[in-house]
Amino acid sequence: MTKVKWNIDSAHSGLDFSVKHMMVSRVKGTFHDFEASIVADPEDLTTADIEFSVDLASIDTRNEDRDNHLRTNDFFDIENHPKLTFKATKIEKTGDDEYDVTGDMTIKGVTNTETFHVTYEGTASMGGNEVAGFTGEGKINRKDYGMTYNAALETGGVLIGDQVKISIQIEASKEA
Repeated sequence: MTKVKWNIDSAHSGLDFSVKHMMVSRVKGTFHDFEASIVADPEDLTTADIEFSVDLASIDTRNEDRDNHLRTNDFFDIENHPKLTFKATKIEKTGDDEYDVTGDMTIKGVTNTETFHVTYEGTASMGGNEVAGFTGEGKINRKDYGMTYNAALETGGVLIGDQVKISIQIEASKEA
């Protein structure tokens, strides 16, 4: 197959995250609004062109007060930096249908190189429309993006962990 454009099916895709809370549990959340430009041969992602853009205002941790705090300058500062972006710069095959996708991630005006482990889940046809599935996982350090807000706990430790786990599930349709 040659490289073709794929359009994300937002109803069957997701962008989730989790971060350690109070040193003992994890808070999970999702971003409801994101888009991507994917031009790829899904069976060989090494030559793919991949770009993501996330509307940070769409954050949802199932707690409105926390979501509103995450939108402030303590974290995302969405008034000045409404989007998170990622542009792949290198894609390496690591196994059957497995890839390390490295690229430039920008949050709050700060750009760092991050790597996500991506799995090509396969393709299927429905009503003459070809659909491909991908999953991805990675971790970032929120402090690398200027998100240093925290609070000390009476029992020791801090309220919020530095490592943020990110999980991506993509279903995309081949552009006609």
